[in-house]
Amino acid sequence: MTTLASKPTPAPVRNDDPLQLIDVDHVRFYVGNAKQAAFFYANCFGFTIDQVSDLTTGSRDASHYLLTQGNIRFLLTSALTAEHPAALETALYGDGVKDVAFTVFDAEAAYERAIKNGARSAMEPTTYADGSGAVTRASIRTYGRVVHSFVSRTGAYDLVSVKKGGLISPRFRKVEGLSVNRFNAEHPCGLKYVDHLVGNVEMGKMNHWVKWYEDVLEFKMFKHFDDKDISTEYSALMSKVMSSGNNLIKMPINEPAPGKRKSQVEEYLDWHHNTPGVQHLALRTDDELHSIAALRARGVDFLAIPETYYESVWGRVNAMLTQHGHEPVKEDHQKVRDLGILVDADDEGYLLQLFTKPLQDRPTLFFEIITRRGSQSFGKGNFKALFEALEHEQERRGNL
Repeated sequence: MTTLASKPTPAPVRNDDPLQLIDVDHVRFYVGNAKQAAFFYANCFGFTIDQVSDLTTGSRDASHYLLTQGNIRFLLTSALTAEHPAALETALYGDGVKDVAFTVFDAEAAYERAIKNGARSAMEPTTYADGSGAVTRASIRTYGRVVHSFVSRTGAYDLVSVKKGGLISPRFRKVEGLSVNRFNAEHPCGLKYVDHLVGNVEMGKMNHWVKWYEDVLEFKMFKHFDDKDISTEYSALMSKVMSSGNNLIKMPINEPAPGKRKSQVEEYLDWHHNTPGVQHLALRTDDELHSIAALRARGVDFLAIPETYYESVWGRVNAMLTQHGHEPVKEDHQKVRDLGILVDADDEGYLLQLFTKPLQDRPTLFFEIITRRGSQSFGKGNFKALFEALEHEQERRGNL
């Protein structure tokens, strides 16, 4: 397994490592209005508005909506009181990712190991229980505003039950009777799970956070891209991809590199209160053409790829595949072009990917839709075309 959230697999075998990561339990967003955001992601991206925790279930300080699709679980949290941290954070940063939570066998043991490794605490181990089971959560701080939670589950709240549609935690209830949920069940977008999640940090801080993931979570570096790999005439950035020991979790970390104008990382920091954070989530699908067509039909805005890109991409990609004994790209070339999808290859196979425009007015969060046909890279051959498209949007926003 080489992705942020796993495909359906046999139950993991517990070992002696308290930092053994089983899955991405959920990704929590802090948002200004969780109810409205839930309907945006349901209507535009095909998510099911599955569960809610709010005043009606006894949650007095915040409201939480659980969105599901495949093995993706998003928790949208908005403040109900001025004292809840989501109130200040959404004022400072806008909507965005607060918590990338990992399922573990023992949340308290994972937390204690991370603290021993040098982590700063965000929340000590806390158990939420009722007669059906229990959920224990503990959190540590990573770059900027982001935290990682360790989550362990028992009884009706275990991960197997959650994946089958069970309640994610006490004080949640199922959402019934929404027409958008029926429509999405009948017209699926095909998003399966989160492939990876990218963080932006300040210039000069990438190696600091690489070491943090190595020391605290005991990750290793999977790939490294420098400013020669990721650059255009105007801007550049550097990136290192961190991976958990079992290759289940992959988290690239970006920092800006010197250039004539501002890179996408600098634009992100400018509009994110000069604070590091999560820039984008890559959502995996088994059928890129179907997913992109379905999302475009729902009104999702994607980056516009220049027509000149397709004049050379097939020769480059298929030559790489042939060189390493792989079959050529099987997807219909004209449909790929019509949908504006990017294609890249490496020694293991190929991938298809496309990036949305920002998901809110601040240019601080977007999604990538990706299909992998063997390739475990991140579209290095597409960096120039992608960055030129990003720069075009930055120029339209007056931020280049």
